[in-house]
Amino acid sequence: MSNVTVEATNMLPILKKKLAFLSGGKDRRSGLILTIPLSSDQTSMEELSATLDYLLSIPSEKCKARGFTVIVDGRKSQWNIVKTVVLMLQNVIPAEVSLVCVVKPDEFWDKKVTHFCFWKEKDRLGFEVILVSANKLTRYIEPCQLTDDFGGSLDYDHNDWLNKRLVFEKFTKESTSLLDELSIINDSDKSSSVDKEKSADCALLPSFDPETVLQTGHELLSELQQRRFNGSEGGGGGQGGPAWCPMEEELLAQPQVMKLLDSLREQYTRYQELCRQRNKRTQLDEIHAKVMQVVTWLQGPGSELLKTQQAIGDSMRAAQALQQKHEEIESQHSEWFAVYVELNQQIAALLSAGEEEEVVELKALQQQLSDVCYQQAAQLEGRQNVLQAAQGFHSTTQELSQQLDGLLGMLCADVAPADGASIQQNLKLLEEKLQTVEAGLGSLRQKGTVLMEQMCTQPSWPLEETESPAGEQQDNVQHIQAVMEEMQLRKQRCEDMVDVRRLKMLQMVQLFKCEEDALQAVEWLGELLDALLKTHVRLGDDTQETRTMLDKHRKFVDVAQSTYDYGRQLLQATVVLCQSLRCTTRSSGDTLPRLNRVWKQFSVSAEERQQRLELALNFHTAAERVLQLECVDPESLDEVDASGKTLLDRLALPVIFPDGTEQFFGSPSDTAAAAEGVRERLLLVEERRLQLQEAGLPNDDDYEEEEVRNGQEARLDVIGEELSEKEDQDEEEEEEEEEEVVVVVEQQDEDLERATQDC
Repeated sequence: MSNVTVEATNMLPILKKKLAFLSGGKDRRSGLILTIPLSSDQTSMEELSATLDYLLSIPSEKCKARGFTVIVDGRKSQWNIVKTVVLMLQNVIPAEVSLVCVVKPDEFWDKKVTHFCFWKEKDRLGFEVILVSANKLTRYIEPCQLTDDFGGSLDYDHNDWLNKRLVFEKFTKESTSLLDELSIINDSDKSSSVDKEKSADCALLPSFDPETVLQTGHELLSELQQRRFNGSEGGGGGQGGPAWCPMEEELLAQPQVMKLLDSLREQYTRYQELCRQRNKRTQLDEIHAKVMQVVTWLQGPGSELLKTQQAIGDSMRAAQALQQKHEEIESQHSEWFAVYVELNQQIAALLSAGEEEEVVELKALQQQLSDVCYQQAAQLEGRQNVLQAAQGFHSTTQELSQQLDGLLGMLCADVAPADGASIQQNLKLLEEKLQTVEAGLGSLRQKGTVLMEQMCTQPSWPLEETESPAGEQQDNVQHIQAVMEEMQLRKQRCEDMVDVRRLKMLQMVQLFKCEEDALQAVEWLGELLDALLKTHVRLGDDTQETRTMLDKHRKFVDVAQSTYDYGRQLLQATVVLCQSLRCTTRSSGDTLPRLNRVWKQFSVSAEERQQRLELALNFHTAAERVLQLECVDPESLDEVDASGKTLLDRLALPVIFPDGTEQFFGSPSDTAAAAEGVRERLLLVEERRLQLQEAGLPNDDDYEEEEVRNGQEARLDVIGEELSEKEDQDEEEEEEEEEEVVVVVEQQDEDLERATQDC
């Protein structure tokens, strides 16, 4: 991009008038299109000239070399102004203009044009000028490169372009100024150390915020790249709303923005490093002073406080009092330890990026500070361990005693089981209490051992021995051992009682589980029965399909048989458990009758289903045989016809359960669908019968043959109508019987419940 001598900010009022603009469109020679929209008002040639100078300073020399196509829109202007503008182009941009298209009004200028023909002035002007109407402008420029003012599809927003141009120039100005300032600041750091010290903090502060300028540059670059991505590189847009074609100056602005961003990031990085180095030098002095302050206190007043506290106490209350006093001492040390932590973090941060001479100094300070702090912390920790061990031991002893009392109370209480879940919950609670006691006893042993070790290995100050008498320590050790032995005996007694209670509760849980599983087996068997009656209706369309369905039915029955046997085994297990627990159950009394009732219903339904499938298999086998054979005797046809009717009659019948209730297979529509396949095959058999009869009748008996055929077809229609009426009647009877079954089942449930309660 060529250098911009005039900024858009300085001539913003003129640019806002939109006296001329680069829309981003290109002519057929890939030259940019410069549009001059003349208005009805008097156009200032000076402002237009300034606008053209600014616009022509934007594209690169390479872009200018391709030449411009200038569109002078004179539809709202006078001829003399248009002429003046065209002549002015000769002085402003004669070398860059390839073609000037003067858009004229539809019915004006005709006489005036004769007095001035631009085409005759081509050699003098240096470019070609043509007069063209707006609707014929597309002869010279593609519609996709024209704005909507000339009937094109190119999208151009002058205000948006102007705003982006202002942002670009603002960023260029700020980034250039910021680069100069950062370069001066960074170069000043290379001078002597005396000059560095004389440099005040204000010298490190540039006029613009680098972060803000960088962010502006990134946003501008992102906007330019997005426009380039969304734009149409080929210079055309589709019928569904063309994307805005990026201006050439924006494409050329991207390298400049990227170059400025790279330079700015480089200088800013050096600037940050400079600030970091100066801050580091200041931090070193501060850290050294703080380190010496911490070391002086810890080796002086802090050590004196710890030397005066050596007792451990002989009771829980005494241990708590000593603990409170020790916490006050720790509180005073904590303030200095917090300073140590902060200093250590600062030193570690400086070590990670420090120079060689700085690293040596920092490591020496860090080592001195760590040695003193760790030594003092070890003394505090040793004292704290003894006090916490004594207090923790007595606290754990009290908690364990309460836990043993609670466990014993639970074992002595006789819990009446309500259901399997409550028994399981009680058993879980019992196990949790026992585990808590075991954990408490283990914790007591651990804390007792730790306490004894701490009493024997308590560190002492080298210049002043404060050991407690050996007899007192021996008494404390014997007391701790006696407490642990007593708790161990109490825990063992409770554990023996838990074993007995656990066995009984596990048997009760198993009992309820067997009863629940037995009820689940009844539900599963009921679901299998429901699936058998509602979904197992089809009979197959041929022998192979029917045989496959028969095999699947047998496997289905085997599943139901396994479910029934599983339920029987569970009920037998409940009887054994009841005898072992010497109790009666409330739920298994009516489970066996329900299981047997559902199984009998399933057995009857499964038997009926198998018989229907076998009838269907026999029917399809016979039908396929008579349909495949060339010579078939009438008896075989009658046999197929009879078996088919028998099968249809069987489909219309319900399943009668042992208690007298009835149930149909599937819905009436399902039954009708199953019967439809049988009727279709019967029709094929009847057609076969007609073919055989036609083959056996003489030619002059056509009339009688037609009567026979019509009679047979009428007979099939009657069969279909009777079956349909039968299905409707069976559906009504099924609904009435279902209501009666509900009443009977409810009555039986009430009788079984009363019988169970009596038992």
